[in-house]
Amino acid sequence: MPNYDYKCTECGYSFEIFQQMSAERIKVCPQCGGKVKRLIGTGSGPIFKGSGFYQTDYKNKPKISPEKKDGESGKSEKKKPTEKESKKE
Repeated sequence: MPNYDYKCTECGYSFEIFQQMSAERIKVCPQCGGKVKRLIGTGSGPIFKGSGFYQTDYKNKPKISPEKKDGESGKSEKKKPTEKESKKE
């Protein structure tokens, strides 16, 4: 259930009500009995709760140096001999 902000158009009293989305809007100021206007809120950003979210999940990943680009690893790979090279031996 969301919180709704209201403001009285006559006395300027602002208040917040926790109510269901389907509930009837408040029309009367609790202080002076004047007309009330519901304010439009900006809402909130996404809230990640639970065991599946970690602070480190969205941090910058380490940059790969130019020598190790395109899936190259630091290990030297042995080249397999071709058929011609193996026949020479």
